[in-house]
Amino acid sequence: MKNSDAAIALSALAHDKRLEIFRLLVKRGPEGYAAGVIAGKLGIPAPTLSFHIKELDRAGLVGARQDGRFIHYSANFVAMRKLVDFLTDHCCSLADESCTTDCLPAAQPARRKRA
Repeated sequence: MKNSDAAIALSALAHDKRLEIFRLLVKRGPEGYAAGVIAGKLGIPAPTLSFHIKELDRAGLVGARQDGRFIHYSANFVAMRKLVDFLTDHCCSLADESCTTDCLPAAQPARRKRA
């Protein structure tokens, strides 16, 4: 990931409502939510939600898919992982002592078992 791409993604997440939308979509997983459901869950008017989703989409952090009359939005987990990897790349590389676990994520998410 280039610095400019990371800056665009971080800028998109630097707004409290966009961060709230993105976190909701991350919690939901690949299935995502229809725009109306997102608006209802977060109490955001449709035009405002559309504006924020557009910014997240421009940053590559969300994707959309048509399902009949509805558009479902979901987090782009590949882009999210690239951003986290970019932020932690070379962690502790300039430290005087060997890198500790401070660079590692605090907790790994539980993986669902698929049937």
